[in-house]
Amino acid sequence: MASRGLKDGYSHFVIAGGPIGMVSPKFADWQKTFWDNLGITVQLHNIKRVISLTHRDCGAAVVAYGDRIKTDKAFETQEHVGALRAFKAAVNQRQPKLAVETGIMALDGTVEVVT
Repeated sequence: MASRGLKDGYSHFVIAGGPIGMVSPKFADWQKTFWDNLGITVQLHNIKRVISLTHRDCGAAVVAYGDRIKTDKAFETQEHVGALRAFKAAVNQRQPKLAVETGIMALDGTVEVVT
């Protein structure tokens, strides 16, 4: 975050699967908490954007999409991209003034931006 000029200037929320957890029916019970948290964060801190990442080799993605995600990188990418796009659409619906940045993080920390 420091390299992006955001040191001490962000609110951090982590949940298994990240945006996958916010769009997959497998994690429906978690979703209200996230959306409530985002709403209060917007209200209290006047945030302007959400940066949302998934990561490779994600156990929550296996729960959401099955074992194939562990052995088929193209399928893994497809499911992550789909979840990130669905997440972005959901944020845009609930908080239309927020910008949304999404990406898939590799295990070495590099991030592939998803538009």
